[in-house]
Amino acid sequence: MNTFQKFGSLLAVTALVTLTACNGTSNEKAPKDNAASNSATTSEADAAFAKGKYDPPIEISSVLMPKKYAHGDTKENNVHDRWMLETLGIKHKDTWYPANDDQYRQKLQLAISSGEKLPDFVSVPTNPVLTNQLIDSGQFIAIDDLFDKYANKTLKDHAAAHPELWYPFMRDGKKYNMPIMEYTDNDDTLLWLREDWMEKLNLKAPKTIADLDNIMDKFKNQNPDGLAPDKVYPLAISLKNNTNTWMGSLDWLFGAYGTIEEQWNMDANGNLEYGSVNPGAKQALAKLKEWMDKGYIHADSALWDEAKSAESWTKGTAGILPGAQWVPDWPAPDLLKNVPGSKYKAYPIPAGPDGKIGTKWQNSGVNASIMINKDAKHPEAIFLYYNYLLDNVANPAAGSPYEYGFAKGYDWDIIDGQPTSDKDKIKDFNNEFPFLTGPARIPDLYMKTLVKLADGEKPVTPYEKQMAEFRKPENWAAAKIVMSQKDIRKQNYFTGAATPTMVSKWNLLRQSEMETFNKIIYGKLPVDAFDEFVTNWKANGGDQITKEVNDWYKSVSAK
Repeated sequence: MNTFQKFGSLLAVTALVTLTACNGTSNEKAPKDNAASNSATTSEADAAFAKGKYDPPIEISSVLMPKKYAHGDTKENNVHDRWMLETLGIKHKDTWYPANDDQYRQKLQLAISSGEKLPDFVSVPTNPVLTNQLIDSGQFIAIDDLFDKYANKTLKDHAAAHPELWYPFMRDGKKYNMPIMEYTDNDDTLLWLREDWMEKLNLKAPKTIADLDNIMDKFKNQNPDGLAPDKVYPLAISLKNNTNTWMGSLDWLFGAYGTIEEQWNMDANGNLEYGSVNPGAKQALAKLKEWMDKGYIHADSALWDEAKSAESWTKGTAGILPGAQWVPDWPAPDLLKNVPGSKYKAYPIPAGPDGKIGTKWQNSGVNASIMINKDAKHPEAIFLYYNYLLDNVANPAAGSPYEYGFAKGYDWDIIDGQPTSDKDKIKDFNNEFPFLTGPARIPDLYMKTLVKLADGEKPVTPYEKQMAEFRKPENWAAAKIVMSQKDIRKQNYFTGAATPTMVSKWNLLRQSEMETFNKIIYGKLPVDAFDEFVTNWKANGGDQITKEVNDWYKSVSAK
């Protein structure tokens, strides 16, 4: 559960398409020209960017999901929309206000199939299947020229540093989605240990998996809280769906043996391989079976999702929770509430027996995107809007209108003569604003700020002061650990739509993987069953999928 709210809640929109092998195909319906022919005159657009607003105002349409409104505001008349008109000269007309994801899905599906007018700017999650279907509709333009001309330095610099962010949005060498930036490294895995247990047992930080073995043995068999061994299962993990996930993950353990499971890693020869069939996965499974046999892992872990795995830690029966730097925000408060005197602390990822170390890294600093309708009269307007948020709101200057928040009386106010963002002090506090792009975020700013605070530096900027007030010292320390191990993070290189063979084979291959891995962990199959699994995986479509994935990667990464 990422404590930062993701842009919209549009993931369910992907249900409007069945899994289709559409990546890499040419599209005769897509507009052949770029944005120039659809733009307002160049002079009109340039004048707006020179002045910072449209004068006279223009009308645009977009998609806005439900928000909480305060002070008598409504979806058609609210503090954000009044600000947008006054500051940028932009106002809504014919914007969609779906009640929920299902309604948005149905409306979008109907509009595409019937030829109904679509909004100028359509919100799209980072899902290549949906992106490809929208490209196929012929209703959206490539944004290359618009991006080159109008995107601000922050967005351009991040895209240049992370070219992989474009891969889900490309067709025939063209870019179709404007990326919406998110904080990088926010979800990287580290280990959260019961620090009160560590102190009482006089244990040192685990530098290796062998060290972790010793810690789990002590947690279980010499439990400082006096719990019987059969009541303690030191490692809180989830084996229900994915093991490469956001809480209770096992990516760090597979990384100790040279692979990251359930994602496409780059091998020593520069080719992509599926991490779950790498020989290192067999070693990780052997270790997991050993831990299950010793009672270090709860037998119900195969029934637990991510949140349920965290419960064993917050209830005091587990001592190690793999999670992100935001664990102090959730679920750590539940631990402190449930177990009086408990303490927790973040620790670095330990290395395997051969010194190998690694975890997942799936965040290129993008969590959603916007596609631009070919009929939009002002396709550049979304850049004017997003540029302003990035330049003024994402990291506000001292003395600016956004020094303490976006809107006085909503997410900040003057109380007893002092500015505050304390929601408990502000009547009808509300920080849910219908931003077209979601909250503006500069990808590396959050973690850099937390590291600065962890190093004991005084917060200077308004953003730093906000982080110092609202993020716990445990957050700061965890962020410093994450960034100190930044080089161990392993990227998932495949972010395209399903390949042709994936469409027909992938579900069965994944089912076989999950069943085989769990049976090995629970001792229902020998560890050597992994070898037969790999042989069958390759023969039953895995080799062909690997070829298709590599073909896709070469096509999108070619310069």
